[in-house]
Amino acid sequence: MSQAATNTRIREPVAGAAFLREQSPASVRRIVHRTAGRRRGPINRLMSPSDIGEMLKPFVFLDHAEVSYTGPELAGIHPHSGIATLTTVLQGGLAYEDTTGKRGEVPTGGLEWMKAGRGVWHDGGALKGDPLRVFQLWLALPRADEHAPPESQYVSPRDVQEDGPVRVILGQHGAARSPIRAPEGIDYFHVQLKDGERWSYTPKPGYEVAWLAIDKGRLFGSQMVGPGQLAIFEESEVPHGSFIRRPSPLRGRMPTTS
Repeated sequence: MSQAATNTRIREPVAGAAFLREQSPASVRRIVHRTAGRRRGPINRLMSPSDIGEMLKPFVFLDHAEVSYTGPELAGIHPHSGIATLTTVLQGGLAYEDTTGKRGEVPTGGLEWMKAGRGVWHDGGALKGDPLRVFQLWLALPRADEHAPPESQYVSPRDVQEDGPVRVILGQHGAARSPIRAPEGIDYFHVQLKDGERWSYTPKPGYEVAWLAIDKGRLFGSQMVGPGQLAIFEESEVPHGSFIRRPSPLRGRMPTTS
């Protein structure tokens, strides 16, 4: 499942989840907005600056995509600057190459972190086998990092630490920490629940904004959130959140935000 945050500090996803820390008391949110995004080919854009991305800064875009292998050629090299992208591989495998000199493959469960800084070119594509299914989250960088040298990290599934059903993509949950060198204050989780399993989360003091995105299955909080949907939570004085996944014909893992 995915939850997100706005402003200076953050957290996240089978759903995915992200939270942002600000200078105010922690709060919990009931769902105040849901969206199925806008689909273009194999990519469903759940968040962008032209819609709810404006509310959820520093989260800028969230894409949920499923791409089939079309050959050894990658999608096409392209530039980024001033932002970071984080790709969580939910199924299949990702081939990558970037102008920091790295190239290789990320299997199911692995992560791709690209902090573009002052500018970088990179490329990627699906590997043979199952279609490549991902959440890709784009984040605005703090001003100090916007013009820093680019840095990429490619994290294998075994290096993603877990705490119960939570895979820690960014930040920390319990004793589990992310290996990614991201700006402070962001927690981004990949939560995988079985049918009927309940997950509760208590934000740390100062975490205010939260969003949730579903890869597969259905999640029940104050409302039902279905596959391919993103939900935004309002502020609340209750310092915890509770979610339960109910049996559904959609089987398999539910992902993060991403």
